[in-house]
Amino acid sequence: MVGTTSDYPAPPRRIRLGMVGGGQGAFIGAVHRLAARMDNRYDLVAGALSSKPDIARASAAECYIAPDRAYDDFREMAMREADREDGIEACAIVTPNNLHFPAAMAMLDAGIHVICDKPLCMSVVEGEELAAKIKQTGLLFALTHNYTAYPMVREARDMVRGGKLGNIRLVQVEYPQGWLATPVENKQANWRADPTKAGPGGALGDIGTHAHNLADFVTGLEISELCADLSSMVEGRLLDDNVQILLRYKNGARGMLWASQVAIGHENGLKLRVYGDKGSIEWAQEHPNHMHFRPLNGQPRLMTRGGAGNSASGGRVRVPSGHAEGYLEGFATLYTDFADQLSARIEGHIPNAEAGLVPGIAEGLDGMRFIEAVVASSERGARWTTL
Repeated sequence: MVGTTSDYPAPPRRIRLGMVGGGQGAFIGAVHRLAARMDNRYDLVAGALSSKPDIARASAAECYIAPDRAYDDFREMAMREADREDGIEACAIVTPNNLHFPAAMAMLDAGIHVICDKPLCMSVVEGEELAAKIKQTGLLFALTHNYTAYPMVREARDMVRGGKLGNIRLVQVEYPQGWLATPVENKQANWRADPTKAGPGGALGDIGTHAHNLADFVTGLEISELCADLSSMVEGRLLDDNVQILLRYKNGARGMLWASQVAIGHENGLKLRVYGDKGSIEWAQEHPNHMHFRPLNGQPRLMTRGGAGNSASGGRVRVPSGHAEGYLEGFATLYTDFADQLSARIEGHIPNAEAGLVPGIAEGLDGMRFIEAVVASSERGARWTTL
């Protein structure tokens, strides 16, 4: 079946969107722009797309942003857009990690809602400051953990939270890639290996946080303590490129998380397995429309996205069953869910329930605490560390 993109009639206009970062040579900026356009809910009208003025203006022109709304600095953009009657209402932050905090604070101080790429920021301290600012202003904040918006991931969450697996005993999540198995020199690799731009975690911050967030989103379990071993396997690399973690959950469940960017042969192998006392599920990002459900004393089932009986996977489905739907659509779903939240606030109604699944400041702060605990555990020789 094909679901709808909203439970409400289309709003009278699109949301005015700005962007910080994502100019020429950047990867993730184009992904966010495609996602914002997919369900026709946003107009990109302003941007500080690069800290280099010539690149900022050339990038803005490529995005059909008017010259007077192409900025060299995100602080200037926040102030000037806040003064305009037709100023931006939300801003996407798609920079390296070190700029997430100052850019988000500038927008929040200007009364502008924020959509931020993950991880949240550079430290727990910064995360707590952001949380306090969001509480003070009452503004909306979304964190683009896009895998939470895959239809079958939401189906998995629905099944686990609905008790179909029983009491959860084991959680296995992995995210192997191989693109940094050798020294790589390009814009995307360089900042991810630079502690001043990426923060304390390399593969940990880049993809380990996705794995952690996915397991948390589906199971709802809280980690009580962890034992972590971070490795830099490529000589001279300043941050980790391989992450291995044992997990203990507050309900007594056990888990393991592996994230690697030196796993040769793997492309984007995010995979989640959850085992309860009544059954198990298994989902892999590279086959996003399928999920294995294996009930205790029952026949195993291969569930498909949009198939009959799938309650949670139909809400944001855009194409018929059997057609691929994944990475870009996951981002688009988060943008549309956020648009539903913001439109509901503007128009004075309650957003639909699905819009509330967008990760926010709480999930971002959880991610920063996770990174901090993993680094602390590894630095202490892989000792158990309370989260």
